[in-house]
Amino acid sequence: MISSIIRGSVPKVNTFFSISCRTMSSRYLIDDPKFSFLKDLGIKRTNKGVYNGEWCGNGEVTKTYDPATKEVIAEVQNGNVEDLNNCIKIADDSYKHWKTLPAPFRGEIVRQIGDELRKYREPLGKLVSLEMGKIQAEGIGEVQEFIDICDYATGLSRMFAGQVLPSERSQHVIIEKWNPLGVVGVISAFNFPNAVFGWNAAIAMVVGNSVLWKGAPSTPLISIATTRIVTEVLKRNNLPPVVTLCQGGVDVGKKMVADDRVKLLSFTGSTNVGREVGVEVQKRFGKVLLELGGNNALIINDDADFDMALDAAFFGCIGTAGQRCTTTRRLIIHEKIYDAFLEKLILRYKGLMKRVGHPLDEATILGPLHNQQAVDAYTNTIKEATNLGGKIEVGGNIIDRPGYFVEPTIVTNLPHDAPVIKRETFVPIVYVLKAKNLDQAIEWNNEVEQGLSSALFTKNIGSTFNWISENGSDCGIVNINTSPSGAEIGGAFGGEKATGGGRESGSDAWKQYCRRSTITVNYSQQLPLAQGLVFE
Repeated sequence: MISSIIRGSVPKVNTFFSISCRTMSSRYLIDDPKFSFLKDLGIKRTNKGVYNGEWCGNGEVTKTYDPATKEVIAEVQNGNVEDLNNCIKIADDSYKHWKTLPAPFRGEIVRQIGDELRKYREPLGKLVSLEMGKIQAEGIGEVQEFIDICDYATGLSRMFAGQVLPSERSQHVIIEKWNPLGVVGVISAFNFPNAVFGWNAAIAMVVGNSVLWKGAPSTPLISIATTRIVTEVLKRNNLPPVVTLCQGGVDVGKKMVADDRVKLLSFTGSTNVGREVGVEVQKRFGKVLLELGGNNALIINDDADFDMALDAAFFGCIGTAGQRCTTTRRLIIHEKIYDAFLEKLILRYKGLMKRVGHPLDEATILGPLHNQQAVDAYTNTIKEATNLGGKIEVGGNIIDRPGYFVEPTIVTNLPHDAPVIKRETFVPIVYVLKAKNLDQAIEWNNEVEQGLSSALFTKNIGSTFNWISENGSDCGIVNINTSPSGAEIGGAFGGEKATGGGRESGSDAWKQYCRRSTITVNYSQQLPLAQGLVFE
């Protein structure tokens, strides 16, 4: 699918959605047989948004919408603060049993969760596309990420370990041991409503924690369907509800952040909200894992593979309609190839408009923004950029069709440090900048407050190592000859500066879900003190 996106080939157009969008305005999508995959996932017309061993919910009833048509999919009865309190208590009780089980056994349960997700990969991926708005290939790919991290975590359950260190004292040894924390809270965002929970839950569970999840208020059906799949595995193995769910509003989120029974709070969202979350968790000396904004740059050096860099720029800018944390927001091009590269990219953008459509249509490569708030951010940012002297090379308009569709936009003629460029806007707008050399490009890459993802296209070995050195990118993700957009589960995912400093998924990110004990063992018959101290 990605190759067809990049090269511009058009799959056979599915007319299903052009018909359905006209005929279902008076009813919920759950009632239409064309969306039978919803019922395959256990979704009903009205769904309980709290799971604490049983499905319940005493909060507000809200509707959830298809952002491509603005039609109602179904309803959810959310949880309230009392429901959350019950979830925390049950999660804490479940943890007390779960932590005593051997880590490889916990890994086996996570392996079974991965297998269960495989059974539902396509319907769950379609739900991600329907409720979030990303194209079907990306929706199914997101579920695959959860499956992949389950495989990774299964192996990790037999491998995570501390060190054995030499002691300065005779017949002593220092051991490092990692133990679970307790209840791990996960507050996830709308743009990756399945995978972010998976990154956290799979790793947190194998090292011995229980997990409490609050999904985004605008994607509750994905949270419900995912939780149902996970918890069915737990029930089949006669295990307590190690995973609990409480959908809800701001009051539920604030309680989750403030409750000291939640030992680690993983939060994915904006820098502004994340800053508040970090302060509140620190007040109670809890642990916090923040995955916040990303104002990501792609640098195209004059010795880059031109066509490959063009593919990377196109996908990085327009994938998920610009709603990835790792979306390319700034394109920094060497002055020697600037004009030629920009011309080719504009042509790619112009050809994109015939591929706009409903995310579940296989011909679509550009779906909608998630909601009206995103559309407003788009129009306000276009206005600000043009007022500052920016030139709209292509795009800049709302698309006249049902749903929250906008044109992917390229803006030039702004200084690298313009306020609108230095502020992340979660929409498909890219600012194209002309750099004199690589040193200047790196300086511009590093000048924003965020530090999530970055990439350089070059064939020069010296440029490559400069880019990844202490003089290079200050981001958490520093790519070479590939897009800044997206990441594999095997590496630690996260960023520096105002991106929050948190790390999820692979490498040694598992350590964030543990407490470390340093243990000195004396197996001698004496009691020598460290540093040769004599105390008599």
